[in-house]
Amino acid sequence: MAQVFPKWANKIPLFLALAGPLVGISAVGLAWYYFSPKYTDVGYMPAQPVPYSHKLHVGTLGMDCRYCHAGVEVAAMASVPPTQVCMNCHGIIKRDSPLVAPLRASLADGTPMRWVRVHNLPDYAYFNHSVHVSAGVGCVSCHGQIDQMEVVYQSQPLSMSWCLDCHRDPGPSLRPADEVTNMQWIAPRDHATWAAEAVSRLNPPVDCSGCHQ
Repeated sequence: MAQVFPKWANKIPLFLALAGPLVGISAVGLAWYYFSPKYTDVGYMPAQPVPYSHKLHVGTLGMDCRYCHAGVEVAAMASVPPTQVCMNCHGIIKRDSPLVAPLRASLADGTPMRWVRVHNLPDYAYFNHSVHVSAGVGCVSCHGQIDQMEVVYQSQPLSMSWCLDCHRDPGPSLRPADEVTNMQWIAPRDHATWAAEAVSRLNPPVDCSGCHQ
């Protein structure tokens, strides 16, 4: 009686036994990377109703972060500027520019600007800007070189593991309080010694209740 299956078919179970785990491991690895915030969120760059250039305003003109994000030192959220803050300058400078038209319309009818939020954290994660600024965490540590961005984008994953890495070793992200918004600040040679003393006073939480209150 002729064989129903060819002789090489005997190797199929062995092939499946070897390939199955490799396929499973590869699938987990691909999902781990391509569905992580580092891949899905870093680089997020939404279009804004007004093409505001941080490179111009912060980098070239030297505006302080706190002029627009006034709540960053005293509130949980940094806040975005209301229309009137923008018009403090643009009521005089480039007041007739078509790029500023949405601001003029907002001021005229009293409708707030609908800025698109770039840095989003889950509702179950508690984050307080004022606590981190008071501790000496520089804006650059979380937001990147904002002063070089024509359009703001998310430069860090803002994932739980990323936050925990900083809480476990916050020294590299710390600087003197008066340098927090300085985008060009360079750590001095004795920074490690200074940071070690600062960390001993801060004791950032690494347990669940620190961020999931």
